[in-house]
Amino acid sequence: MTGRSGIFAGDDPFELAKLWMAEAEQSEINDPNAIALSTVDADGMPNARMVLLKDVEDAAFVFYTNYTSKKAQEIDGAEKAAFVMHWKSLRRQIRVRGHVTKEDGPQADEYYNSRSLKSRLGAWASDQSKPLASRASLMAEVAKVTAKMGANPTRPPFWGGYRITPIEIEFWADGEFRLHNRFRWTRAAPDEPWDVVRLNP
Repeated sequence: MTGRSGIFAGDDPFELAKLWMAEAEQSEINDPNAIALSTVDADGMPNARMVLLKDVEDAAFVFYTNYTSKKAQEIDGAEKAAFVMHWKSLRRQIRVRGHVTKEDGPQADEYYNSRSLKSRLGAWASDQSKPLASRASLMAEVAKVTAKMGANPTRPPFWGGYRITPIEIEFWADGEFRLHNRFRWTRAAPDEPWDVVRLNP
């Protein structure tokens, strides 16, 4: 196709996503890897929240969470999710929709072990998304877990990653007079080739 050059150049959307993220790391004040993750519940009611994207692989996007959380329950039910990441400093965004599988092996262990000790202990202490009596009760649970798990806690069995393998990725960049630049990559299935089209603003 024609018309795709400059910041949109290249034949691999994952490499382009990595490039945009690397540029955002130099300009965003906080959390250049923040994404607004969207899911649906069993009744089809949508939900959204901010999470941190931890890896852009050669064919997927990976983040981590508590498997008993609301988002995890909705992901497990639908096995699909979407997200958008927006960089105000660059005036760019990426939208992704795709199929979701768990990352519950050595890669999840490696990421968990790379976190600070307090974050690792917090993963054990928090019954994510469930009602909490008070902040004091949460901190008491952290103290209890700290005494039990020590300085080298293993990854909780209820905590790990999710891998989103997209069937659609859209790259958006701000244009003058709101005549934005948009390119959408789509494929029928994860093992199919990409089709790329330019979209109206």
